[in-house]
Amino acid sequence: MTIDTTALHTALDQLCDPEIPVVSLREMGILREVKVLSESVEVVITPTYSGCPAMEQIHDDILLTLKQLGVKGHVSTQLAPAWTTDWMTSSAREKLKAYGIAPPQCQSPDTSQVMHFIRRVPTEVIECPRCGSSNTTITSAFGSTACKALCKCLSCQEPFDYFKPY
Repeated sequence: MTIDTTALHTALDQLCDPEIPVVSLREMGILREVKVLSESVEVVITPTYSGCPAMEQIHDDILLTLKQLGVKGHVSTQLAPAWTTDWMTSSAREKLKAYGIAPPQCQSPDTSQVMHFIRRVPTEVIECPRCGSSNTTITSAFGSTACKALCKCLSCQEPFDYFKPY
């Protein structure tokens, strides 16, 4: 069995995050590695946070893609090192903003010495993805998903999610 690696990578690169359909798994840094073995493929993914409800859908989407390509394979979830917003590509950050989600504006905190159970709420200024104002406030540490905070722009009065650095 010969695996067309170009077609495989192209197909996997088309898979989007089920919770944020404008960014691909690769752009988000969730799709970690594609290992082409002698007769099969191993696709390695890392959740954005422990307990992320989208991971089951991501797993199923990858398996369906492999099946459609006629490729035998499996999906492995790798938890270490933990996913970080530093793995997001610049295009993912731009797409988040265009979609109405403020992207993380700083690097993730150093978690090498301390285990964090809740993503930190940012202290930096968060720019509104709708109007660009920096006159914003965090209204809740958790937005539509646990990886986002709910914010409000005090200029345009619109609520928006902020993808917390982690």
